[in-house]
Amino acid sequence: MATIILRFVPPLLMVCCLGIIGLILTGTSFSDLMDFSLDPAFIPSFKTMFISIILEAFPFILLGVLFSALLQVFVSDSVIQRFTPRNPVAGVLFGSLLGLLFPLCECGMVPVVRRLIRKGMPAYIGIVYIIAGPILNPVVYTATWTAFRTRPEIAYSRMGLAFGVSVITGLILYKMIKSSPLRQASSAAVHNHDHHHGHDHSDAGAASVKSRFASTLSHASDEFFEMGKYLIFGALLTALIQTGLSRDTLAGVGEQPVLSNLFMMAFAFILSICSTSDAFIAASFTGTFSAGPLLAFLVFGPMIDLKNTLMLLSTFKTKIVITLIFLTGTLVLIGSILTERLFFP
Repeated sequence: MATIILRFVPPLLMVCCLGIIGLILTGTSFSDLMDFSLDPAFIPSFKTMFISIILEAFPFILLGVLFSALLQVFVSDSVIQRFTPRNPVAGVLFGSLLGLLFPLCECGMVPVVRRLIRKGMPAYIGIVYIIAGPILNPVVYTATWTAFRTRPEIAYSRMGLAFGVSVITGLILYKMIKSSPLRQASSAAVHNHDHHHGHDHSDAGAASVKSRFASTLSHASDEFFEMGKYLIFGALLTALIQTGLSRDTLAGVGEQPVLSNLFMMAFAFILSICSTSDAFIAASFTGTFSAGPLLAFLVFGPMIDLKNTLMLLSTFKTKIVITLIFLTGTLVLIGSILTERLFFP
């Protein structure tokens, strides 16, 4: 069922999204096409939200697929295998801190990790990088510290909680994953694609710069269009939900200890805001929510959100994605509650 949904639904929804983009570009209103009235403020808000999500995420998608293509063309499988730790504890630490060297946003993580796994990196290390990299990097730390200038302990706690969740998740996945978590159809397709370009790689010494550049663009374009359709779908759903959500209901939720953490995690999942800017959104809720819910928002959102869940489902088996969501959600909920009680009395 998941395979059927991923194969047929995203292209249909992408057509719908392109139609919406066409309406936005031409200035046509939904009320001009359908015989019913909408809230006059809904369409402008939806347009702004949808376009902002796309414009925010696309540069990082592009960066991710370009980096992935460069890995494919210029980095051999043996190099990846040589530098990847074999000890599980060292491997989890390596994956958790890899964002310090490659500070990619979550929007560009999936294609890079998929390429690394196919080149020999253990799957659990790659998945740890997916959830830890968007938070444990200097760009996000700087943004968080800037957003919470008067409360720098929020920035420190965000990094510490994200590191702890990533390490525990990685060790559990190491015990669970016994075979490749990548989707077989996708893997086969990429194998054939790589085989098609393999002549350039096997003769790397004699290959010209032009052929390598062409191969890089070919890989990048394939990855970009594959990931882009899920991003557009996620942006559409996110804009619809975010536009229709009233903030007046937040005050009552913020007074409930556990419910407020769960609410902010769900809120982060729905908003799907890039990890380089979500701290400024969280800072706007400082007067409504305590430190625990804010940390739940700041840690869970970059690890698991609506748009990157769709990308994960397009790359990994459904069982692995569901397990990853359950693990990170449980650990972030428990960790955010404990962190608030221990360090924010």
